[in-house]
Amino acid sequence: MYTKDQKDQFVIQGLAGARTLKGSVTINGAKNSALKAMAAAILFDGPVTLENVPDNSDIQTLTTILKKLGASVTRESKPGQTVTIDSTSIDSTHIDDDLAKGMRASVVLTGPMLARYKKVAFPAPGGCVIGARPIDLFLSGYEMMGATVDEHDCVYDISVTSELGGTTITFKKISVGATETLMMAAVLAQGTTVLNNCAREPEIANVAEWLNASGAHISGIGTATLTIVGTGGKLLSAKKSFVTIPDRITAGSFLILGALCAEELTIENCRPDHMESITTLLTESGADIEIKKDSLVIRNSSKPVVYKPITRVQTLEYPGFPTDLQSPLVTFLTQCSGQSTVIETIFEGRFKYVQDLQKMGAQITQHNSHEVMVEGPTALHEVEGSQQLMAHDIRAGFAIVIAALLGKGTFTVNNVHLIDRGYEKLEETLGRLGARVVRVKK
Repeated sequence: MYTKDQKDQFVIQGLAGARTLKGSVTINGAKNSALKAMAAAILFDGPVTLENVPDNSDIQTLTTILKKLGASVTRESKPGQTVTIDSTSIDSTHIDDDLAKGMRASVVLTGPMLARYKKVAFPAPGGCVIGARPIDLFLSGYEMMGATVDEHDCVYDISVTSELGGTTITFKKISVGATETLMMAAVLAQGTTVLNNCAREPEIANVAEWLNASGAHISGIGTATLTIVGTGGKLLSAKKSFVTIPDRITAGSFLILGALCAEELTIENCRPDHMESITTLLTESGADIEIKKDSLVIRNSSKPVVYKPITRVQTLEYPGFPTDLQSPLVTFLTQCSGQSTVIETIFEGRFKYVQDLQKMGAQITQHNSHEVMVEGPTALHEVEGSQQLMAHDIRAGFAIVIAALLGKGTFTVNNVHLIDRGYEKLEETLGRLGARVVRVKK
């Protein structure tokens, strides 16, 4: 288990463009699914069991938050990666300020807490520095369900006199967090809640189907409209374990890594049907990808592939191209022959890593906070003097690791604690593939 040591660095020996990595990677459970199931445990009348839960630092942080609220959380080691949560011992409704500020996903606890305990207090949530991520959709939704929201000293106090009430909420913009959090709040509400313009990510469906198997009444799963008939305060009962689906973002990250750095890479325990946006783009660019039922194989074992550019790609809500793969894709595009354009439509401020790629020689022009143009292919090289590379967020960190592996020379990557939030023991995984990646203390 890792601690979030902000002084950790990766020292990476570049492959100088050689595609020599080889082996297989087994994909862990989806962080963004497991975190929400951990929060949903608050809706239950006793212990719940979650299977295939990853062991990254975000999971560890939410575990600590739940324990500080009074919940019992235990974890069993492999095989199974099983977590058991009993929320019946919760004796506080104030989410820890310091921990919540460090992780955006902590806000998802507010829905189940408010539904069960009629009040919750929490700070403005933090997390990766990828632009403004307002919580107004959460707060206005709670108010429409009958709650009162007060704010003082950057802490929100939300309360309701009896049960939350059913209502119709149309999100002004698609939001994964608001969709799943208000869905969970509505599960115990009085009456029927209709959520329009919902996110449709597989992780939401994963949690919703489990809740239904435990006594919830959610219809429209996987569509833009969810209808939840509340239980009127009756808690759910665990009929079966929650099984976390494979992490499509981690799988997509390694697929891009394989396209650039591997002779042959097998990505096991994944859901190719959740990854069509990235497999389609890479295939059209020239990647040799074999798609199986629950695995992907990418090969560069014949003649060297010269990848074609992608004229225009923009991030979109699922099933579009995911914002979390935008930065690894830009690293991929630095090795494509020609000009590509990437447009970020979900978050502003997510191109901070571009400066690090430019230090390495990448030909990238940033037109504004939402659009970059990439010209390739470009050989990447060591940065000069005291300049070092930086992980600006979870996914940008992985993108910089790929770039370092591509490059010629030795590279140091800072802020590894951010990479740890989404990728479990990354240096060990890469080492098994033949990469030279060492974790060191600054």
